[in-house]
Amino acid sequence: MKRRESLKALSLGSLGMAVVPANAMAPAPKKSKDDYQPAPGRTDEEIKRDKALHEQTFFDKHELETLAVLCNIIVPKDEKSGNATDAGVPDFIEFIAKDMPRYQLPLRGGIKWLDNYSDKLHEKKFKALSDKQQLAIAEKLAYPEEATPEVSQGVAFFSTVRDLTLTGFYTTKMGFDDLEYKGNTPNFWDGVPQDVLDKYGFEYDPLYFKSDE
Repeated sequence: MKRRESLKALSLGSLGMAVVPANAMAPAPKKSKDDYQPAPGRTDEEIKRDKALHEQTFFDKHELETLAVLCNIIVPKDEKSGNATDAGVPDFIEFIAKDMPRYQLPLRGGIKWLDNYSDKLHEKKFKALSDKQQLAIAEKLAYPEEATPEVSQGVAFFSTVRDLTLTGFYTTKMGFDDLEYKGNTPNFWDGVPQDVLDKYGFEYDPLYFKSDE
């Protein structure tokens, strides 16, 4: 099983994605504090609040880069779509941390735990590890039933990031396309099937049905 399939399947199958409100749509990757674009369907008050949160900063550069590495392990780029960073997921997670402060301590503390654990194993921070080393640590945290007590805090952190990553990714156009989700698209209808018309003694007319009786 491919890395993308295994980590995504675990998230979708066992943990679910409904960890934030349905109207919390992932923003496009943030270029500056001035590029805020309101999500569809927001009220004026919600837009005002969202813009204020957008202008704030929670994660520092190192934290955001570490989070991006972890998000991209969970949803890497493949032949079908971009990775989590391409979809703006790290910015989405930062927005959620500002919008829902209960996430702040688990996320910030989890990043510190991840760096300390990486230091212990390789004498480097997580984002400075090789891809192979990063993936090996992620796999130790991705499967709670197989994890050792030593990494229990990391397991909880990884589960939170995984849920937020999947929620963020799959509330973007890129995520919809990845799932081949079409939404409410019109279907082509060419009339009542002939066998149904025959059964009830009707013949089809473009403007109305005419009974044989």
